[in-house]
Amino acid sequence: MKILPIGSFQLFTKGLAFCLLVAACSPPSAENQVNKGPGTLAFGSCNRQHLPQPLWKPILEEKPDVWVWLGDNIYADTHDMQEMAASYEMQYQQPDYQKLRVTTPVVGIWDDHDYGINDGGKHYSQKDSSQQLLLDFLEVPKESPRRSQKGAYAAHTFGSGDRKVKLLLLDTRYHRDTLLKVNGSYVPNEEGTLLGEAQWKWLEEALEKTDAAIHILASGIQFLPEEHRFEKWANFPAERRRLLALIEKTNPSGAVLISGDRHISEVSKMTLNNGYPLYEITSSGLTHVYSDYSGEPNRYRQGEVIHELHYGLLTIDWEEKRMKFHIKGVEGLALLEQDISF
Repeated sequence: MKILPIGSFQLFTKGLAFCLLVAACSPPSAENQVNKGPGTLAFGSCNRQHLPQPLWKPILEEKPDVWVWLGDNIYADTHDMQEMAASYEMQYQQPDYQKLRVTTPVVGIWDDHDYGINDGGKHYSQKDSSQQLLLDFLEVPKESPRRSQKGAYAAHTFGSGDRKVKLLLLDTRYHRDTLLKVNGSYVPNEEGTLLGEAQWKWLEEALEKTDAAIHILASGIQFLPEEHRFEKWANFPAERRRLLALIEKTNPSGAVLISGDRHISEVSKMTLNNGYPLYEITSSGLTHVYSDYSGEPNRYRQGEVIHELHYGLLTIDWEEKRMKFHIKGVEGLALLEQDISF
């Protein structure tokens, strides 16, 4: 399959967007390609387009059924959409990423640096144009409803019958209220929203009307940890409680959380009021990590914290009804793993 040259991206000043001309190398469809039930999903975040990207080779060797971007897919903190488009173009043309996208379905959501502003929320003035650039990068069809909605959230269902995986990509940027900060650390905003009511309604319906065997909720920022001073769902306590209550109420089969942002990897686990063990796997460090990490509290942590380059890999054993999450480093070296029944 032919890879188009760098000119396959065309920048448009009017509309502040770019279009992918990919007639010669259209990406595979995630929903159609894994209709028998996916066996592997790979995922990761924090990918600076200017840095070396040594992890695509081991990711390619995994032959994942799906690749999931968890945000900070590029670093383009800017209000200039032509500059952002050029950053996406640089990442799109990365040779090993090209190999991945022409063999593997690619889906994803953004975090702050690809949204356009560090720790940004609903007041970012370029969020609508930025959303179109993200969807261009992900090769979302122009006729997709995701193009016209307010926010980049999306649902993908892979597989069929009793081997179905539902991936819910949550947008914690477009509608997010102002973060409150004291002495350089974020403090709880009890009144603010992360998702906005339209996205909440969509999520509630997605979890109520489902027959999937596995449900993966993905977010650019961490769901469960409460104690560190960085961005997290716990900065909006009412939203976090609402999410946990929704999962408890709808009780989706095989529910698990995945997240990025932190430049580390860790596994968190909390037990819901109905006794359900809810796990979160954070994978954040495709090109750079929290190299000065010296420890931080997380009452929900299971095992070690990884602060070297890594990606996440989910393998599904449909016969045994088990998920195994792996965190892997350069050359596919296993750094962390977690088994979860469903």
